[in-house]
Amino acid sequence: MPDAAALADLHRASFTTPRPWSEAEIAELLHSPHVFALTEPQGFLMARVIADEAEILTLAVAPAARRTGIGARLLAAFLTTARSRGAATAFLEVAADNSAALALYARADFVQTGRRRDYYHAPDGTVMDAAVLARKI
Repeated sequence: MPDAAALADLHRASFTTPRPWSEAEIAELLHSPHVFALTEPQGFLMARVIADEAEILTLAVAPAARRTGIGARLLAAFLTTARSRGAATAFLEVAADNSAALALYARADFVQTGRRRDYYHAPDGTVMDAAVLARKI
């Protein structure tokens, strides 16, 4: 099982909005029978499969390691793992203004299927929408 403290450190380095997850939150998720984590030295992806649906809970890549293929490799591994666990579809939500993440998911054939208004709250009080993306596996 991945080290929750290390994942929390990486999550904190990667996100301000949505707020970073704590070590306790990550540890609790990792103990769920439906959740799995995929890791690389500078990144990780956490997801869950319930019935025939897979959900990406978070994908974090250290800022200094972005645009090096880590996110794409983790996303490809997620699709393979989700398929092996019986998932037929995958979905996630991402900040609607996160152009780098939206491009990554578009390259993996995710399409926007919805929008959650005022879903994310930044530390400065700014609110932003979440784009809901999905694809068949």
